[in-house]
Amino acid sequence: MNETPHSLSSARTLWDLVVRRAGLTPDRPVLLQDDRRLTFGELRARAERVAAGLYDMGVRPGTVVAWQLPTRIETALLSFALARLGAVQTPVIPFYRDREVGFALRESKAEYFAVPGTWRGFDHTGMARRLGAKGVFEAYDTLPDGDPAVLPPPPADGTSVRWIYWTSGTTSDPKGVLHTDRSLIAGGSCLAHALRLSADDVGSMAFPYAHIAGPDYTVMLLLYGFPAVMFEQFALPDALEGYRRHRVTVAGGSTAFYSMFLAEQRKQPGTKIIPSLRLLAGGGAPKPPEVYHAVVREMGVQLTHGYGMTEVPMITMGDPEDSVENLATTEGRPPQGMEIRIVDGEVRLRGEAVCQGYLDPAQTAEAFDDEGFLRTGDLGFVTDGGHLVLTGRLKDVIIRKGENISAKEIEDLLAAHPAVGDVAVIGLPDAERGERVCAVVEQPSGATELTLDAVTSYLRAEGLSVHKLPEQLELVDALPRNDTLRKVLKYKLRERYADGATRGR
Repeated sequence: MNETPHSLSSARTLWDLVVRRAGLTPDRPVLLQDDRRLTFGELRARAERVAAGLYDMGVRPGTVVAWQLPTRIETALLSFALARLGAVQTPVIPFYRDREVGFALRESKAEYFAVPGTWRGFDHTGMARRLGAKGVFEAYDTLPDGDPAVLPPPPADGTSVRWIYWTSGTTSDPKGVLHTDRSLIAGGSCLAHALRLSADDVGSMAFPYAHIAGPDYTVMLLLYGFPAVMFEQFALPDALEGYRRHRVTVAGGSTAFYSMFLAEQRKQPGTKIIPSLRLLAGGGAPKPPEVYHAVVREMGVQLTHGYGMTEVPMITMGDPEDSVENLATTEGRPPQGMEIRIVDGEVRLRGEAVCQGYLDPAQTAEAFDDEGFLRTGDLGFVTDGGHLVLTGRLKDVIIRKGENISAKEIEDLLAAHPAVGDVAVIGLPDAERGERVCAVVEQPSGATELTLDAVTSYLRAEGLSVHKLPEQLELVDALPRNDTLRKVLKYKLRERYADGATRGR
């Protein structure tokens, strides 16, 4: 076989990709967890046995199977077993509870539901029974098992909807996002090729495997033939031992992960917390330029950031060999086949990695324009060099006395302030101005308490226009975040401070 990562990315289905990689490097590891390892050959063989066990249970091509499982080798095996069968799978983040899980089960019409039993003190099986879920079975340490001889042929069509993902919860109501094997392979290929990785690398999954980043990352492993360490529970500094033991070269997840690694590095300046690490990479949330510079300066590794969403798992990605300016201030460039169009400042997308729409046809009709471009709700522009720069969200544009203000511009400036650990800027209703600018700040340990005067003086010195200055400052112990890529939940902040009960400091 003379396969290359680029030729492998033409695989029709995820199972086709598994088979082709297993044929190339059957004995190389693909997943590492604690003292366990799974090779590419074992991934194919064991997933087929799990598929046979599921088939014996009644799962058939097209059967909708929901699973709410932690980041474990068994979870990946179950997911690939379902891909082998051609079932429709709907992953559910393991931190979701009755409201979100019940919504996902009802909307997807799931016929089976895999749960971990009692996990981290919560009884998932009990919740499933309480919700009246169908076909409930536990899949933590043990998985269904059977003889692969009973299996029908694997799916040959990679363009049918076989995945239902759920938007991450930065708004109050999730949406069921429809993906195909080909859209997931296209997204993972973008990530893999942009990062310039090799078979000698060791990656890491510190995020929920049920997130869209799960297949995104696994496609990268299958294309390039290197392993990743799985973290069932990610917390620093405890997780550092796993990174060091397996000599991880590539880590990350999102901006919040970069900040957590930085905080650990600052406890021992001058000594790398992960000696083998050479690259942090991620996406899913805005990255202030100062975070990029701090990672490179203090951790001594490169940082590449990208742009993706549940609807399009990878849109653009930074290139490790790009200029400092582009890596610090842009989201990278799109891969071949991803069309980006800017309409009235909004980023719109068309390409193979774009989802097929939503479970709700009305939401699908609203999300796509007449030429088939997905409306992202993100604002930005494309540079002369083809790099995408995001300037905010449509919902994050604060309209104060008729003037549009970008929350991201203020956030990027405040992120460089030494007394700011993290920040979210929101617009709040104001009878006089329409909206007022409110900065919600999470301070690092030991920092001097910020005041509104100190914030506005700093921003004036940085050249921010007077009409954009915050009129309200709120200090919080921790910004509210979702449980996947730790994205800040701004809607919760708007709800908390909308009544103006706390004004300024």
